[in-house]
Amino acid sequence: MPIVNRIADQHREITEWRRDFHAHPELLFDVHRTASSVADKLKAFGCDEVVTGIGRTGVVGVIRGWKGKSDKTIGLRADMDALPIEEATDLPYKSTVPGKMHACGHDGHTAMLLGAARYLAETRNFAGTAVIIFQPAEEGGAGGKAMVQDGLMERFGINEIYGMHNYPGMPVGEFGLRPGAIMAAADYVQIDIEGKGAHAARPHLGIDTVLVGAQIINALQSIVSRNVDPLEAAVVSICMFHAGSTDNVIPQTAQLRGTARSLIPEVQELLEKRVPEIAETTAKLYGAKATVKYRRGYPVLKNHAVQADFAASVAAQIAGADKVDTSLAPVMGAEDFSFMLNARPGAFIFVGNGDSAGLHHPAYNFNDEVIPIGTSYWAKLVETALPA
Repeated sequence: MPIVNRIADQHREITEWRRDFHAHPELLFDVHRTASSVADKLKAFGCDEVVTGIGRTGVVGVIRGWKGKSDKTIGLRADMDALPIEEATDLPYKSTVPGKMHACGHDGHTAMLLGAARYLAETRNFAGTAVIIFQPAEEGGAGGKAMVQDGLMERFGINEIYGMHNYPGMPVGEFGLRPGAIMAAADYVQIDIEGKGAHAARPHLGIDTVLVGAQIINALQSIVSRNVDPLEAAVVSICMFHAGSTDNVIPQTAQLRGTARSLIPEVQELLEKRVPEIAETTAKLYGAKATVKYRRGYPVLKNHAVQADFAASVAAQIAGADKVDTSLAPVMGAEDFSFMLNARPGAFIFVGNGDSAGLHHPAYNFNDEVIPIGTSYWAKLVETALPA
């Protein structure tokens, strides 16, 4: 595997950065320690510009090549935020913050891009400009959207944009991507149910919101099984059910929250239509009232064909063509890098994390063996896209 030697030599130090980020997780836009550390490192590397506060707490480093002249600028993006999960590992560098952990590998993403930034700032073996982007609030806060709205693309003259995410279950040393839709749109669903409270021993005098909520949850599953084309993909998951406060009272109200996911606009429109219809009519059937809030969230993440082919060719330089899956099946997870790909052409690639716990699991840990692979990918992407 042709890992860049200079990067391989820095594997231990980049790993130390990663583990420091892991031990000090921060949520959403509140990534002040992480962003400060990133900015300090970019300045120490000798970046031509280091700008903070893009999209509230995002950090951007600018590195200009010195070999030849080119007006082309490409952006490389990593996410910095963690998740509100209590870590369930015994790692020596486990989270020091109760209720927060890096359960999605953003600590690894940030460290790898920092490693690439140092290499690129030292070697500058390219013509043009590399814009190194560290984004807050990927986990539900739409930090990618905030950075785009803050003028990221225009301010730094970005022509193309690239992202990368680790993939548990994919062997270390392998990559995967596809042109077109590769990650789903994620919409927010909230259903507030109004019934009639009663003593648990006299249910006939009330309207049981727990029963109504359960029936709504069951009925919503018919959308995917009976309304969506079997050849298309959709997910409707109710993940929160709040009702009652004791064991002998039928609660007056209940609330359901969840997510609806899709890969094409037609399915997204269907979900937006059917979720309220089913919830409202099911509640009415039992004498209750359901009020539905359906809010569109992250859009579908779509790789641009030309840039996806290019990203695959760069990954093949690192891993070998036989280790790059260019027709990876789409996943129904969501990513706010989609906002950046809606603003500029580019591609999002997955890199194997090996046999680890899944993303968002309390036992998850980013695999440090991935660091020289992902870091080399970033470096080669710049040198290949902006040849000296």
